[in-house]
Amino acid sequence: MSDIKQLEPTRIWEHFSDLCQIPRPSGQEEQVRDHIVALAERLGLESYVDEVGNLIVRKPAIAGMENRTGVILQSHLDMVPQNNAETDHDFSRDPIKAYIEGEWVTAAGTTLGADNGMGIAATLAILQATDIPHGPVEALFTIDEERSMVGAEALKSDVLKGKILINLDTEEEGEVYVGCAGGVDALADATYGEETAATDMQWRNLTIKGLKGGHSGCDIHLQRGNASKLMIRMLKQMQTLGVRIASFEGGNLSNAIPRECFATVAIPADQSDAFDGLFDKMAAVFGNELQPVEPGLVMLAEEAEAKANIMAEQD
Repeated sequence: MSDIKQLEPTRIWEHFSDLCQIPRPSGQEEQVRDHIVALAERLGLESYVDEVGNLIVRKPAIAGMENRTGVILQSHLDMVPQNNAETDHDFSRDPIKAYIEGEWVTAAGTTLGADNGMGIAATLAILQATDIPHGPVEALFTIDEERSMVGAEALKSDVLKGKILINLDTEEEGEVYVGCAGGVDALADATYGEETAATDMQWRNLTIKGLKGGHSGCDIHLQRGNASKLMIRMLKQMQTLGVRIASFEGGNLSNAIPRECFATVAIPADQSDAFDGLFDKMAAVFGNELQPVEPGLVMLAEEAEAKANIMAEQD
């Protein structure tokens, strides 16, 4: 596990390493904003925080380039806060444990925050640099991009002076985006009945984990596994055996592909062997479908304590 600060260009990776120590889930950007404001003060740069919490730092042009067109570098302060079930992590308090694995920088059991930490780090490196010729530069750091886009939407039209804006929230090197799709969040509520579970039923905790997850917009085309969808497919097959659901939990963010899902089910006493056979069959099917995209897929069916209630059969 090499220190990520040793990576090139070191100026950027040093800033990214610092950002990993600062909690910044959506809606809690105060600490990272204060960190950047403090850096701006040390560099003698003007900073401004608007009514909603967006931050703008201005770096004057070097001598002789004052009349150049101003450039705005935009990134967002927040990150997607997602952790594996076995990882005890409080995104409002704990640092991200970033490390090098092969050719990639990744995090131990949590999202890394490179979206958009790398954009912030690159901008901070430019603000700090003394060896890059430049005209007027404005660094725009917006809030709550991952959850609501309220920062960008509330930005006043007259607050920025530059004419060219470069958004550093992207994944592809050497490509420039000239437009993008929109997104819609939907919140749905439903109710279901419960029944008392029969005393002779057998119980299992079902687990699907080890998937890569990722951004539901940027990574959706990579054909990665969705743990919730896989679990539902399996439970639908198990309906033929009379398997009943006591609990289901999968996915915790609207913009992240679920990488883990858990369910507790009750099995009729005379269907135990059939259940085990069907579970093994579905595990093999999912494994074949997702190789080599998801080599870390893990599926478990473990004995569980009996529950008092199960979902009503008609629901």
